[in-house]
Amino acid sequence: MELNEIVKISKEVTGTAPYSIEKLPEGGSPRHYTRVILDAAGDESVIVTEGNDHVENRSFCMLARAFGDYARDHKEQFTDISFPEIIFHTPDYSVYIQSDLGDVSLFDLIKETRKEGANPEDSLRRLIQSVLDALIKVQTIPESVWEDKVFNRRFGERMVHWDLNYFKYEFLKPAGVSFNEDLLQDDFESLAEVLTEVDDEYTGFMYRDFQSRNIMITGSGIGLIDFQGGRKGVCIYDAISFLWQARAGFSQKFRMEMLDYYINRYCGQTGGNIGFLRGIAHNYVLFRTLQVLGAYGFRGLVEGKAHFIESIPGAIRNLSELLANGDVDNYPELKKCCEILCADTRWQKEKTDGLTIEVCSFSYKKGYPKNFTGNGGGFMFDCRGMHNPGRYEEYKKLTGLDKPVIDFLEERGEVDLFVKNAKDIVSPSINSYLRRGFSDLQVGFGCTGGQHRSVYCAERFAREIAEEYPEAIVKVYHREQNVPVRKLSKQVIS
Repeated sequence: MELNEIVKISKEVTGTAPYSIEKLPEGGSPRHYTRVILDAAGDESVIVTEGNDHVENRSFCMLARAFGDYARDHKEQFTDISFPEIIFHTPDYSVYIQSDLGDVSLFDLIKETRKEGANPEDSLRRLIQSVLDALIKVQTIPESVWEDKVFNRRFGERMVHWDLNYFKYEFLKPAGVSFNEDLLQDDFESLAEVLTEVDDEYTGFMYRDFQSRNIMITGSGIGLIDFQGGRKGVCIYDAISFLWQARAGFSQKFRMEMLDYYINRYCGQTGGNIGFLRGIAHNYVLFRTLQVLGAYGFRGLVEGKAHFIESIPGAIRNLSELLANGDVDNYPELKKCCEILCADTRWQKEKTDGLTIEVCSFSYKKGYPKNFTGNGGGFMFDCRGMHNPGRYEEYKKLTGLDKPVIDFLEERGEVDLFVKNAKDIVSPSINSYLRRGFSDLQVGFGCTGGQHRSVYCAERFAREIAEEYPEAIVKVYHREQNVPVRKLSKQVIS
């Protein structure tokens, strides 16, 4: 929607000309959000939302109104819980205006607490318990209030298979993991059966995407947003989605403590069996982890969105814990895939305050190397203009790491100037990144097969950069040669 359209529609609806307009960051959905501030003090504002999924938009608007009405009728239960008020929507629900619940999410609080050096699990414990209490209140709103306002099928085998296939096609395959399709499908069917054989007494309103970014901290308590994916389903799924959110980074001990808190409170209200819920929880942790990796794969590996790429290591750590606990043992082919993912160094990002420079060689025939830092790449140098040793029989089975190929390239002299020029181009960025505290830089060298020229240039460039910038972490790998990532340092060179 154009700026003038936003101004026009907000003025018609609120009766006030906007004081200022602020585009809000996009999340995982294709919806676009604009905050319209109506007064100089910034005390009055609304959110204009636009999106192409009109059915989903309609569901959100109808649920927000239904939940808001129910909360007002049951004030004693919902004193500290609020839902967005739907002020306006177009007839086709392509655009709607909702009340503004502010810009401080629970995720923001968690991040800020860590930045200040405190442990959010200690300082925010009571708030997180309050969030779980709020979740139970929403989940146990009578079905008659919301059943005709959701447009998603009940949580069942079909939905489970959609999400598992999402993981397979949008994460496993883009990540290059090989697997037996038939055996993996057997595991998927077994997991789907376990997840959906749950009695109705443990079902209610499934929020579907209950995570810290969708929990707003308001002056009056907790504001809940983004429940348009809601449906009838197993309630413990939402608690696990919240506690095992990768970017929240809760410890395993804290997760289990809070999950126990949720299960006890939920069963205390519904009469459910505490032992039963504890016994099935690990299956939903596994399922949610795979579902999240599918989303991160699509938004990150396929679409290249930085936020989702940066979230992958946290989800892989969750997967590692599941493997260690034996929670994937009943699914042998899936377990094999998970072990491959957890051993992949691409997802084992080191926690460092310094700059990591990743140097790689690649074949142009197989495309540019993926960037998994979330920064969107750096520099790519084309080595194909230099004479190719691969044209000669004696070098065809060798690589740029072998002395005969190194001698061939260095005797011609082309590589000296090429690597020098590459360093001259990249060095100003390295200096700037070090000065400004940036965390990652990618440098690639490509040739026809990713075997001779690119391998030599990447190797030499990485070693010289590591020597010149000892304060940086320099890593090198050769994609087409399946050579593991190596970390270089001045000690290694000398």
